[in-house]
Amino acid sequence: MLYIGVDLGTSAVKLLLMDGDGKIHKIVSKEYPLYFPHAGWSEQKPEDWFTQAMEGIKELVSECDRSQVAGISFGGQMHGLVALDKEDRVIRPAILWNDGRTGAETDYLNQEIGKDKLSRYTANIAFAGFTAPKLFWMKKHEPQNFDRISKIMLPKDYLAYCLSGSFCTDVSDASGMLLMDVKNRRWSEEMLKICGITKEQLPKLYESYEVVGVLKPEVARKLGLSAKVKVIAGAGDNAAAAVGTGTVGDGMCNISLGTSGTIFISSKSFGVDENNALHSFAHADGHYHLMGCMLSAASCNKWWSEEILKTKDFGAEQAKIAKLGENQVFYLPYLMGERSPHNNPDARAMFIGMSMDTAREDMTQAVLEGVTFGLRDSLEVAKSLGLQIERTKICGGGAKSSLWKKILANIMNLKVDVIESEEGPALGGAMLAAVGCKEYPDVETIAGKVVKVVDTVEPEPELVAKYEERYQKFKKIYPAVKELF
Repeated sequence: MLYIGVDLGTSAVKLLLMDGDGKIHKIVSKEYPLYFPHAGWSEQKPEDWFTQAMEGIKELVSECDRSQVAGISFGGQMHGLVALDKEDRVIRPAILWNDGRTGAETDYLNQEIGKDKLSRYTANIAFAGFTAPKLFWMKKHEPQNFDRISKIMLPKDYLAYCLSGSFCTDVSDASGMLLMDVKNRRWSEEMLKICGITKEQLPKLYESYEVVGVLKPEVARKLGLSAKVKVIAGAGDNAAAAVGTGTVGDGMCNISLGTSGTIFISSKSFGVDENNALHSFAHADGHYHLMGCMLSAASCNKWWSEEILKTKDFGAEQAKIAKLGENQVFYLPYLMGERSPHNNPDARAMFIGMSMDTAREDMTQAVLEGVTFGLRDSLEVAKSLGLQIERTKICGGGAKSSLWKKILANIMNLKVDVIESEEGPALGGAMLAAVGCKEYPDVETIAGKVVKVVDTVEPEPELVAKYEERYQKFKKIYPAVKELF
């Protein structure tokens, strides 16, 4: 049988076709616009997601035996607010995960409602990117739109709704809404009251590998697929990427260098960082995970190379970088504010330490190192909780850079396992579809079958020591400049 994984990203939807043995047959990508109506805002049109996903699926299955397609599932950008009215019309453009407009609403939730209450109700505190602050913003600034809301959903769940008619979400993605009781995997009655919404406005909760429906007949006809093709709930992009990298079960780690950057630690038991610097979410494997999230990771390198240096040849820019651990230039990677561990939507990126002999490659190196230092901040929080992490998987666009992997191994002092496929969320979505269609009994079984480590980047003691000294300086920069933001 064949399974489709749909990764609904911030700049494009990536679609992957996988067979029951885990072999990838084809990958298709379709881009769509990203809008910044005001400084710090970030929006997209859900209709664009569906249009491009449909075109992508048609192209994906154009050369295969379509009768063999058994299931479709998703990995999707998290936290985005999609609101539909009674006629299922999109009320306004989706407010995305990296949108920073909800500073006042986030402060209200954390300070007036209180972090202790929020953590008790949801296992997390409010971050500007989460969905609940977006609802508060909409209620305050667009009350007529707020009053029209019939259905509240997350980005990938809009696709599932359009494909199957099922008003659904999964527990991993819903964990990032600040509306779910993560420990008990159900909606929080207290948070619904605080936000002024009803349970009827929220989708039914599923585990990531559960079937939510089948393709609508009219959708199946347009795609040339059977109306019996199952639609499986899927997962938030980081949980889906963790499935795609085999980061399931207890004590496994994955680092994603995508548009955002994450460090993801899986656990069979529920746990909370008492300082709430790390997110405590449900995992796609039926268990839990802790996660630190940076809003800008590979997007920092993309911005620096394409917007400032005016080149898309990332490899050429990195080729001249040689003196690791000795760079005098530092870069704060906060282009869109920051989540973990600072929780400051007003934070901004900056370079510091330049001199007359600073070269172009020093600046490029500083960007790669700055993102990695930012991820190290979250690793330090995990260590403070007593978690012993010695190695990590890696995925995302940044994982294609051998230099960045070497920098990461030495700044984090972790063994970095490189897997055969770096497709992350799309592969994870296809794997969840295979579990939902009973090809495999559970997520851990398919991960053991499909995910293969092909290389390991080992930290080098001398370089680890140099980067330790650099990191101790890096972590003093944000507190020193915080008031400037």
